[in-house]
Amino acid sequence: MSYCSVIEYMPEEKKALHKNYHDKLYGFPIHDDDELFCRLILEINQAGLVGKRFLKKEKTFRKAYHNFNIKKIASYKEADRKRLLSDPGIIRNRLKVNAAIENAKTILQLQKRIWLV
Repeated sequence: MSYCSVIEYMPEEKKALHKNYHDKLYGFPIHDDDELFCRLILEINQAGLVGKRFLKKEKTFRKAYHNFNIKKIASYKEADRKRLLSDPGIIRNRLKVNAAIENAKTILQLQKRIWLV
């Protein structure tokens, strides 16, 4: 049974949440670095959580992480880490917050190398 047929049997609230993700996000190519970074951070944070609960947090993640702007996140300071760790709208796991910031820094370094070639 494919995901497309499974979704038809879900309750309406669950269906709306999953259908939006499936129809607009999952499996589509991404050509914007910030949006690709968004997916990386969302996947890192989803690990160990129930999908439905996590899908409801995407908007609050976008707000907390400056719409996943790589340059902004790479420049986060300790105050930003504290802000994220106290934000009830996201997953407040120190390792995951640190991973987002360090991954942003690494992506900037990779972008610089690619643009120099």
